[in-house]
Amino acid sequence: MRSIKDWPEDERPREKLLQQGAERLSDAELLALVLRTGDAASGTSALDQARSLLSRFGSLRELAAAGSRELQQQKGIGPAKTAELLGVFELARRFAAAPLRPGERYSCSRDVYRHYHERLRDRKKEVFLTLLLDAKNRVIREVQISEGSLTASIVHPREVFAPVVRESAAAVLFIHNHPSGDPTPSREDIDLTTRLRQAGELMGVRVLDHIIIGNGDYISFADRGL
Repeated sequence: MRSIKDWPEDERPREKLLQQGAERLSDAELLALVLRTGDAASGTSALDQARSLLSRFGSLRELAAAGSRELQQQKGIGPAKTAELLGVFELARRFAAAPLRPGERYSCSRDVYRHYHERLRDRKKEVFLTLLLDAKNRVIREVQISEGSLTASIVHPREVFAPVVRESAAAVLFIHNHPSGDPTPSREDIDLTTRLRQAGELMGVRVLDHIIIGNGDYISFADRGL
């Protein structure tokens, strides 16, 4: 089998990108640029490997969610290529995610969804975050309270409000993800939110919202009157 270097110049992914623009390349061609080389033992090119990966995982998003062991089960994908793939996908997530930064003002649930969606949508475990806000709803800082199992996050009001007291926050906003992709609140989510709101009332801290991030969608407790 010929290597990519033996292909006509206008068919090689790298030259095609430089001549025609990155948007003209397929997912497999872009992935081949990351892999750079094929597998000499099997005589496959980088593009062959890219197509095989996409076929196995079904889509770029599913491939991006794969772990190190899963990737290395693919013939020709060793530790070096695995590291390159994981690094590229993490860069893409960080580029897409623009977390609310200290001093920025929270105004609505869609702001939070827009800032945290890419960061949380593909996480395989539930992550529970607290945004600490001042009296004008400006972000003081973000605190990760817990990272739970595949189905639940263990959150206790004591751990949630400890940083609130330390930072003298006037208000809080809770965010967590559902690994299933469905943001519909569970009974545990509703009970937890009730307990956190009650704790906030006792401490004189405004609980503005609890937002659950799913895959392409979200639920705001405040928007739904919950």
